[in-house]
Amino acid sequence: MKDDRLYLIHISESIARIESYTSGMDFAAFIKNTLVQDAVIRNPQVLAESTQRLSGEFKAQHVEIEWYRIAGMRNILVHDYLGIDLETIWTVATTKLPDLKVAIDAALQ
Repeated sequence: MKDDRLYLIHISESIARIESYTSGMDFAAFIKNTLVQDAVIRNPQVLAESTQRLSGEFKAQHVEIEWYRIAGMRNILVHDYLGIDLETIWTVATTKLPDLKVAIDAALQ
């Protein structure tokens, strides 16, 4: 868990950054702000890299987290950047990451 803890902290920090970048913002404001878009797109990439380094044991203990979907999102962001859908990015940032944050925070306790 020692190595996992380091990656969990890193994941938590990435989520916190996304939250701070989008705080008080709605989708219309997000669409207009390319700087925030770039920041919000970058952090799931970083977050997903850390999830790929978590131990198989940890992932097996936390099957409620859709690890394969996190990895899939990373692959899209890194390899299919022309196909990035900002509405999907917004939805992930505002509706999926809060659940992941709860799970990661619980694991850090």
